[in-house]
Amino acid sequence: MTIKLGTSGFSFKDWRGAVYPDNLKQEDTLRYYQNELGFDCVEINSTYYSLLSGKSFAAMERKTDEGFEFVVKAFRGITHDPFDKRLADKKPSIEDAISYIDKFIYSVHPIREKDKLGAVLLQFPVFFYPGSQSADYIYRCKERFAGIPLVIEFRNKAWARTETFEFLRENGLSYCAVDEPKLPRLMPFINEVCSDIGYIRFHGRNSNWFNSSVEERYNYLYTQNELMEFLPEINKMEKAAKKAYIFFNNCHGGFAVKNALALLKLLEDKADRS
Repeated sequence: MTIKLGTSGFSFKDWRGAVYPDNLKQEDTLRYYQNELGFDCVEINSTYYSLLSGKSFAAMERKTDEGFEFVVKAFRGITHDPFDKRLADKKPSIEDAISYIDKFIYSVHPIREKDKLGAVLLQFPVFFYPGSQSADYIYRCKERFAGIPLVIEFRNKAWARTETFEFLRENGLSYCAVDEPKLPRLMPFINEVCSDIGYIRFHGRNSNWFNSSVEERYNYLYTQNELMEFLPEINKMEKAAKKAYIFFNNCHGGFAVKNALALLKLLEDKADRS
């Protein structure tokens, strides 16, 4: 099985000095990420906040070598806004939300045509609950994203049930296993593989998750022992999937890079012993 490991994003101000040299040009960060740090994939999260242009993806593609892959997080207008009651009359309709998918697919074409689009991540919010309407919406997304591998991440623990994984398997959808704070509403870590793709996102374990800023929410550095606990889980995933993506989303202060490199070393040591 192929394991591809990286971080959820590559361009952050607080990575200067902590990850990247202070004098590194902004346009050279992705090359440094691949060539100097040694990562072969990246999760693009900025697309959650706004749709990027095709030119932006074309520029990123040109800075990476053959074999490098991007997983792109879906725009919030697709996964969050149509279910957010706080938006009131600004809440987009389901049809409006589905229509964003066409624009999204168009924007990622430059990496898709170069065979560097590994998957699209649909991360649904904590206020997205299981039910027939939710399942129908996920199915409609699958139909609109036809031909593109989809990975589904749930935040609400109500999805932690057998029916969820059966639905994903029946529809050829991949499941994102998350490590995040053990809080009442959040999804626990469940190592399920529902397609050829296995997927793990490490969000950190900041217990102040719901009351923190976005930056502070992911302010968590995994210990070596905590990372070692996941080696059996990754081994289990190896037996069930053809490819696995592992991303660290605890990007505060470059923690994601430190943890990703540490886990990569653990996996390499494990491979040497076997």
